[in-house]
Formats: sequence, structure tokens, C-alpha cells
Amino acid sequence: MSSEGEGIREGGRAGWASLALLSLAVLLAMSPWFTASAAGELFRDRLGLSGAELAWLTGAVQMGFVAGTLVAAVLNLADLVPARYYFSIAALLAAAANALLLLPGEYESLLVFRFLTGFFLAAVYPPAMKMAATWFRSGRGMAIGTVVGALTVGKAAPFLLRAGGELATPSVVFGASLAAVAGGLLVFAFYRDGPFPFPRRPFRWDLVGQVARHKATRLATWGYLGHMWELYAVWSAISLYFLDHLLGRGVVPAAAGASSALLAFLVIAVGGPGAVVAGLAADRWGRERVAGGAMAVSGACCLMAGWILHAPPTLVMVVALIWGFSVVADSAQFSALVTEVAPPHAVGTALTLQTALGFALTAVSIWLVHWSYEMWGWGWSWMLLAPGPALGILAMVRLRALRRRAARMDPSAAC
Repeated sequence: MSSEGEGIREGGRAGWASLALLSLAVLLAMSPWFTASAAGELFRDRLGLSGAELAWLTGAVQMGFVAGTLVAAVLNLADLVPARYYFSIAALLAAAANALLLLPGEYESLLVFRFLTGFFLAAVYPPAMKMAATWFRSGRGMAIGTVVGALTVGKAAPFLLRAGGELATPSVVFGASLAAVAGGLLVFAFYRDGPFPFPRRPFRWDLVGQVARHKATRLATWGYLGHMWELYAVWSAISLYFLDHLLGRGVVPAAAGASSALLAFLVIAVGGPGAVVAGLAADRWGRERVAGGAMAVSGACCLMAGWILHAPPTLVMVVALIWGFSVVADSAQFSALVTEVAPPHAVGTALTLQTALGFALTAVSIWLVHWSYEMWGWGWSWMLLAPGPALGILAMVRLRALRRRAARMDPSAAC
């Protein structure tokens, strides 16, 4: 490459192909995430599980992801193991852990398999964002947003498999594992890192206190926590919500089960383009403004969705699609905010802390939605998620004001 400009152009051309490959691989590899939600009938009938117990089959994935993120960060695995090997091996192990769900076993063993699935997927999702960034400089926000969109569609995939009908329920688990194998092999065979390596930002326990005391980083993290309180609880329960809606309109159970799974797939998958659109908008109008706007829309859906359960299907579906689009639209912006506002020497620690706290919180909100649904129904159950986006909006307003004040005082200052 004769010049930096020429190098960027060349990296950009190859980068589009690499981003497409990586996005497809992420979509496939993340498929095992919601298999327990999509194939809930299989486990409920086999073991007689309650709704709250089924919720913990997804909650265990969240906790496994937290553990995997912390282990990888402390051991700095993403920098020690070449990216394509790291991604591929993790995807294969996640596929194996997910497939073990089909073996006869007690509830406790299912929790272990779900935990391991999340643990291994922690070496798929975060590294994929860094891998995409190696092909782009000015377009890194778009590249990371595209990866987030791909993983969103991937997490919806088990519901599409379930939409095949009652006989397809066990194949949800097998199909998701097969997809993860394909994703891992795709990266192993064809992916290579780009010409713009992502800066190494190792995790350090001694910086946790400093990150926690840094006001701008704390506000960005609070915003993320508010977002995460809502996001995975919606994704995990939306199929059950549609099932109740369809049954209430007199649809026979077998058809209602398949249709609710298809509708859940559409609602979750529409978040894919939502993440890309929000990423482009954030570059133009500001991350805090876009994140706050997305949470205002999704928060309104929290307040509304449960009370329109018996409304005409068109209204229910429109609200649900708006919810699916907005609930994940802001996701990538919180990580981007941390990279912008955290002390440069502590960015890796701040990102790891943000991710771990956010996913740990989702285990609580997933359980709470399923438990409160069994106690009081969808109206109050969905409303319990609304404080999350409300907190996130408040954090974004305060962070925007803080950064603008700092810029007025010293244009070169970092928060």
C-alpha cells in the first residue's frame, strides 16, 4: 500500500466482504442463545417446569455469558489467541453445550448446559465486534452496529425454527447447534483480520474503583443497565405474549404455538436493521440523543403492550414491531460511549464491567417478567420493565449535559 489513503480504500473494499462474512457467521453462531425460550414446551412437558423455572433456562445463559466475559477479560484471551481460532472454537463448544439439552436429564443439568452455552458465546459476540473493527476506521460505528444487528437476528433464529410446528420443537435445539457449527467453520475457513487492529485494552481489577468513580463512565453504564433491564426480558417472553394473544382470539393451540414463534422471530429480528439505523443516526445526531430517543419509544411500548393483549391483531403487531425495532436500536451506542468518555487507560476495564453488570441484571428481569406474568398478567408484567428505559433516558440526558459543559469549558477536555 503506497499511502494511508490508499490503504484505507483497499481495507474498505475487502472490509465489506469481511463484514458480510463475519455478520453471517455471528448470526449463525448466536442461534443457541434462546433455544430454551423457543422450545419451552419440550422442557416444560418433559420436566413439568413452571414459567419461572423456564425463565432461568435463559437466565443461566446470561450468567454464563457474564462468567465467560470476566474469564476472557482477566486472562486477556482475545489478545492471546488469534481471532478466527478464538471465535471458531467458542462457537463449536457453544453448539455442543446447546445440543446436550436433548439428552435425558434433570432440571439442574439443563441449567448447567445453558450456563456453558452462555460461557462459550462470550467468546463469540464481543470478539466479533473487535474483528469487524479491524477493517474500518471512520466506519467502525457502522461496522459494529452491523454485527449487533446480525447477532440480534441470530438470537431470533430459534423462534423461526420453532415456527415449523409442534413436531419441529426438538429440532429447534439441534438446528441452532448446527447453525453455530456452521458459523464457527465459516470464520475458521475464510476470515482474516483487517489492516487496522483494534487497540488492546486489557481488563485490570485495580482500575474498577477508578472506573466506578468516573462520572461520565458511570452515567454511560447506568444507561446501559436501564437498556438491558428491558431488552432480554422482552426477547425471552415475547413468544409467550403472542401465544396468549392468539389463544385469546380462539386460535387452536398447535397453530397458535407455531404462529407465536414466527411473530416472535419477526419482532426480535426487526431489531437487526434497528441497530444499523441507530448507528448511522448516532454518528449524525449524537449517541446520547439517539439512545435516549430509542428508550423513550421502547419504554412507551412497555407501558402499552400488556394492556392491548386483546386488541385487534394489527394493533398488537404494530406495537410489537415498533418495540422490537427500538428496544435494541441503542445497544451498540452504550459501548461506543464508554470508549469515548472513559479514561483511555481504563477503557477495557470499563467495557468489561459494563457488559458483566448488564448481563447479570438481565437474569433478574427475565425471571421477574415470567414470575409477574403468572401472578398478575401481561399488563403489570411488561410495565415492570419501564423503569429501565426511564433510568436510561435520565442517564443519557445527564451525560449529554456533562459532555457539553466540559466541551464549553475546554474543547480538548475528556470527560
